[in-house]
Amino acid sequence: MGVGVSLFPLASAVAREGGAGLVSSACLDRLVSKRTGKKLNSYEAAYEEVSRAKEGGYAGINIMWALFRDYNDSVKGAIDAGADAIVSGAGLPLNLPAIQPPKDTALIPIVSSARALDIICKKWEKLGYRPDAVVLEGPLAGGHLGFRIDDVELECNKLENLFPPVKDMALKYGDIPVIVAGGIYTYEDIVRYQQMGAAGVQMGTRFLATEESSASEAFKQAVVAAKDEDIVVAHRPGSPCGLPFRVIKQSPMYVSALKRLRQPKCDKGYVLQRDAEGKYTICGAKESNENFFCICNGLLSSGGYNTDKEEALYTVGTNASHVDRILSVKELMRELSGK
Repeated sequence: MGVGVSLFPLASAVAREGGAGLVSSACLDRLVSKRTGKKLNSYEAAYEEVSRAKEGGYAGINIMWALFRDYNDSVKGAIDAGADAIVSGAGLPLNLPAIQPPKDTALIPIVSSARALDIICKKWEKLGYRPDAVVLEGPLAGGHLGFRIDDVELECNKLENLFPPVKDMALKYGDIPVIVAGGIYTYEDIVRYQQMGAAGVQMGTRFLATEESSASEAFKQAVVAAKDEDIVVAHRPGSPCGLPFRVIKQSPMYVSALKRLRQPKCDKGYVLQRDAEGKYTICGAKESNENFFCICNGLLSSGGYNTDKEEALYTVGTNASHVDRILSVKELMRELSGK
């Protein structure tokens, strides 16, 4: 759900309607510090937001593996707050069970292939743990995609074709529940995948366009206005994480990136990688404005942070063009329940 979109107001609202609400951990320290007026670190922000989200019922957190600098602290904060689940992708979270005993927190990796699930299960077995469930995310999702740019459109990578081998791999390791994501939009979509054997679905774009979402009003209106041709997979320029990244092409930061108008910089550092000395200093967006855009500042702006200083970057799933109005979570959950 991305930076500043799925905070406790949305996650708790989903939980109150019987769903599993997920907070996004990305840039959470800045967002929660701004809201509370207190300087919080990544551990404290995760603890605070998960605690607030759980007031609505079953709630957890999504923590990107690519957020190396803050990953461990976010995991610890979420577990200590009693998160019902930690969902983790944008890379393979091979060491997630080793960070801290999860207690009653379900650990749920995100994969895009049966091979990825196999690798995770083998690694986690050595740590004495098995995934409590797995999210299979297809190439129609928003944000970072777990595919090479040339593979996004392949027939074999459609979600319905990825599901059977992943389901078989999940059975091999003890019938791990498989949750599907990426392009799920309607009640009929949900029923279809349940009939195929999915334990549930994960949805982002539909909940982005809700009253309880913390996305900026400009972001929500950009979703309502988006047409099929407006939704593109960004790559060169793209995310400094190196993964294909689906956006609305009219996003101000994406437009600037295409025109090479933005000077390279990195002043937030959430996707920094280690240098030869083990320090977090490397980010493609601070070296080149030809291949990368500044995802941290772009997504923070789309979540209502520093909108007067930074251009926004609007990330959505491929079905965002079907959104024609902003709903309440209650209305949306009734629709998705077939009521």
